[in-house]
Amino acid sequence: MEDMNNVKTMPLIGDNAPEFRAMTTMGKVNFPEDYKGSWVILFSHPADFTPVCTTEFIAFARMADEFEELNTKLIGLSIDSLHSHLAWAKSIENIDLDGKGKVKLPFPIIVDSSMKVANKYGMLQTVASTQTIRAVFIIDPEGIIRTILYYPMSTGRNMDEIKRIIQALQVHDKEGVSTPADWRPGDKVVVGAPLTLAEADERLSGADGSVEVLDWYLGLKQLDK
Repeated sequence: MEDMNNVKTMPLIGDNAPEFRAMTTMGKVNFPEDYKGSWVILFSHPADFTPVCTTEFIAFARMADEFEELNTKLIGLSIDSLHSHLAWAKSIENIDLDGKGKVKLPFPIIVDSSMKVANKYGMLQTVASTQTIRAVFIIDPEGIIRTILYYPMSTGRNMDEIKRIIQALQVHDKEGVSTPADWRPGDKVVVGAPLTLAEADERLSGADGSVEVLDWYLGLKQLDK
C-alpha cells in the first residue's frame, strides 16, 4: 500500500505561491512578500557546476534587462549550499559563452540544502529525490502562480518562450483577451467566444468590424499599438 506520508505534492496554476524565507546569494528573502507588485520567474536547477545549468544561467543573465522591462524579476534555486552557489556564480563570470561576452548574475540563487522550498514547489521528481528538476514558476504581482513548466535534466530551457509567456499573460490581464498558437507581441489576439445563440449570430453578422470572424466561436482582433 502506498505511504500517503511520502506522496509528493506541488502547487497548481491559480494557487498562491507557497511562502518561504531563505538565504540567497544576495541576502535573505521573504517570498513572495518581497516581490509583491512584480512578476517573478522562480526557476530551479539540478545542481551547481553542471553544464546545461551554466548555459541557462548565462542566458537568464543576458536577458535580465528584457525581463526587467516587463516588471519581471528572476530568482534561482537548487539544494546546494551557499558557498557552492557563490563559487559557481564567480565561475560563471569567467565564461564567455558563444563569444557574446561575459556576464555577472544579476539575480539571487536560493540556498535550499534542507529541500524545504523544493518540496513545497514539487521540484524533487528524480528517482533519488536529491536534485531539483528544471522547473519554472511564473508568478504574478499578486503572488498567484500563473504558469508551471518542467524540463528534463538533459534539455535546457528556452528563454524566449519564457519571455513570450510573460508577455502573453500581461496582454491577457490588460486587455481581457487570449493569445493564439505561436503568438508574438503585435500579432492578432483571440477574443472571447459568444455565450448565447444571439451573440453567435451577431458575431457571424460581422457587426463588430474590429473582429476577424473565422467561425462563430473563433474571432481574432488586432490590438491598438
